[in-house]
Amino acid sequence: MTALALIAHSTRPRGGFVHTLGLAEALHRAGVDVHLVALGDPDAGLFRPTQVPHTVLAGPPKAGTTLQERVFAAIDTLEAGLHGMVGRFDVLHAQDCIAARAAVRVRNAGAPVSVVRTVHHVDDFTTQALIDCQRAAIAEPDQVFVVSEQWRSILRDEYGRDAAVVPNGVDPDRFPPPESAVRAALRARVPEGRFLFLGVGGVEPRKGTVHAFRALARLRRELGPVATLAIVGGHSFQDYTAYRDAALASLPELGLVLGEDVLLLGTVDEAELAGWYHTADALCFPSVKEGWGLVVLEAMSTGLPVIASDLPVFGEYLVDGQSALLPRVGDDGELAAAMHRLIADADLRERLVAGGHAVLPQYTWKASAARHLELYAGLPTGTRS
Repeated sequence: MTALALIAHSTRPRGGFVHTLGLAEALHRAGVDVHLVALGDPDAGLFRPTQVPHTVLAGPPKAGTTLQERVFAAIDTLEAGLHGMVGRFDVLHAQDCIAARAAVRVRNAGAPVSVVRTVHHVDDFTTQALIDCQRAAIAEPDQVFVVSEQWRSILRDEYGRDAAVVPNGVDPDRFPPPESAVRAALRARVPEGRFLFLGVGGVEPRKGTVHAFRALARLRRELGPVATLAIVGGHSFQDYTAYRDAALASLPELGLVLGEDVLLLGTVDEAELAGWYHTADALCFPSVKEGWGLVVLEAMSTGLPVIASDLPVFGEYLVDGQSALLPRVGDDGELAAAMHRLIADADLRERLVAGGHAVLPQYTWKASAARHLELYAGLPTGTRS
C-alpha cells in the first residue's frame, strides 16, 4: 500500500489545514499509511489532538521579513525537513503553494516520489517572484486536485493545467454543543436582545468583511441596533493589516460601534469556537473569493442558517432560499436585505437549517478519502530505499 505524506505550510486552524487534518484522519481510519507534516511550533503541536502520525517542523521566524521572504524561507525550511523524511513515502501530497514547491524540490533532487498538489484557491500575490512561484506550484506537481468545478475551470483556463475534482468533507461532530452556562457566558458579551451573526475567518479581503460591515450599517440605519456581528479568526500567512485597519477605521462613519455592533474575537480554541457556532443565530459569510468555503458546512453542522454569496463555488452545493441565502457577491444592499430576512423570519431560518442538514451527507471525509485513494492509485511511484 502507498505510503503518503500530507504536507501543509501551517498548523493554523484555517480551511486548508482543517481540510488536511480531516482528510488525514479519514485515510488513517481506512488503514492508509499516512503521515501529516506541517510547519509550526513543535512544542504546541496541532490545534487539536489526533491519532494521525504527524511531524511539526519548526517554522522560520517572521519578524522583520516581507511576505516574499517569508514564503521562500518557509519553502526552504519545509524542503529541508522533507529531505530527512522522504525515504518513508511514495507520495508527497502538498496542500498549498509553499508545500508544493518544497515537495517538488525533493522530487527533483532524485527522491522516488510522486508529488500531488491540492489547489484550494489561488492567492492574490503582487510581486512577480511570488506570482511565478505560485504558477510553478501549479505546473510542476505530477497531479493536481481541486475541491470544486469552479477551480478546475480556473486552472484550465488561466494556468493551462488539468485537475481532478475531489470534493471537501466535513466532520459533523467537530463542534459539539457546549453546556448552557458556556452559551450564556458568550451571549452575555452581546448586547441584550440582538440577533447574533457569526463571521469566521477574520477581517480579510477574501472574506468580504467590508461588505458585512456596510450591510450591518444599513440594518442599523433602517431598523436600529437589532444585530451584532461577531468575527472569529484572523491569523493568516499573508499580512492583511492595511485592509483590517481601514475596515475598522470605517466603523464610526458607518455608525457602528466596535465592541457592540462588531465584536472582534480573534483566534479562539476549538471549545470556544464550538461555543460561538452554537450561540450565534446565523452565519454571515459574504466571501468574494473561495476555493470551497468549509466554514459553511461547519456552520450547517451546528444548526446555523447561512448567508453566503452567489459565488459559483457556493452554487455547486448550495441552493438560494433552500439551503442558504446567496445575495450577489459584493452587493451591500442585497446582503443587508438577506440579513434582514433572517432576523425577521423564523420560519425561513428553520427551512434553511433543514436544507443545510440535507446537504451534509453528500460531503463526508470518508467519501473524500475514497476518491483520493482512487487518484493516488493512478500515480507513478518509485521504489523507496
